[in-house]
Amino acid sequence: MIEKLIAKIEEKKAPIVVGLDPALSMVPPHILDEAVSRHGESLEAAGEALFEFNKSIVDATCDLIPAVKPQSAMYERYGLPGLMAYKKTIDYCHEKGLIVIADIKRGDIGSTSQAYADGHLGTVHIGSKEFAPFDADFATVNPYLGSDGVKPFVEVAKAHDKGLFVLTKTSNPSSGEFQDRMLAEDDKLAGMPVSGASVYAGRLSNEAEDVRKPLYEYVAQMVNIWGQESLHGDYSDIGAVVGATYPEVGLRLRKVMKKAYILVPGYGAQGGKGKDLKAFFNSDGLGAIVNSSRGIIAAWQNEKYRDTYGEKDFAEASRRAVLDMKADIASSVGL
Repeated sequence: MIEKLIAKIEEKKAPIVVGLDPALSMVPPHILDEAVSRHGESLEAAGEALFEFNKSIVDATCDLIPAVKPQSAMYERYGLPGLMAYKKTIDYCHEKGLIVIADIKRGDIGSTSQAYADGHLGTVHIGSKEFAPFDADFATVNPYLGSDGVKPFVEVAKAHDKGLFVLTKTSNPSSGEFQDRMLAEDDKLAGMPVSGASVYAGRLSNEAEDVRKPLYEYVAQMVNIWGQESLHGDYSDIGAVVGATYPEVGLRLRKVMKKAYILVPGYGAQGGKGKDLKAFFNSDGLGAIVNSSRGIIAAWQNEKYRDTYGEKDFAEASRRAVLDMKADIASSVGL
């Protein structure tokens, strides 16, 4: 799957993913009013409004971008109608030729992760028939439970030509409470199965750096291990999430994860700027894809755009925001 994403990035000359993370407060009133006129003030109206909002933004931007990233929680809070909007959004984006990164951040014990992986990336069998329930192309995965929670996703991704982005260093301010904790090699190896410990010991003994490393770097090393059997050319189907708000960490982890594509959240509304992004990329302009959610889908509410684009032109405001983001990143990274 990673080679398909890279081909799209090169075709569009835009290492950009639009986060389809809508709230009703972002939806122009005329769209919500039309949905309420058909369904009343209901969850069904909310679901319809979210999909119609997404559809307009996708129509306005799909020729500029390689991928979208719908955040499942923004749909789940509206119950089954919200989940229907989520699925319709995925299907519509595929119709428009876009790669879909399901931002689900799942990670649990093995059997539960297997169910998540089957539902979001894989297939299920009902009698003699096989179905792909959500059918995303990539999914975000929380590695906090260790390999038990990640390996089912790795295996499903490999079987169905899909991909993962493993949370490694996230963009939120409190991420350092855990992710920045410094661990010595012995701390990390303590309690691990012998096979896992020997893998770590073999990897780390060859490094010249201080063996005390932040937790996010140990996660990055596991991303390398999980991705070994999913390599396609220069990159693996198993990538990492590293926030734009920590460019110095991006520089460090780009060196650690030479084969992992990096999904970079935190651009725009969270404070990340084009000048902060160079560290996440390789010299050829590849190696990373940058997400913007509110900065694009709610551009019509931003003072930078709202005087030019009104409520009815919200999708055009999103298109303008994508073009501005593309220019900002190109000025620093190029492609």
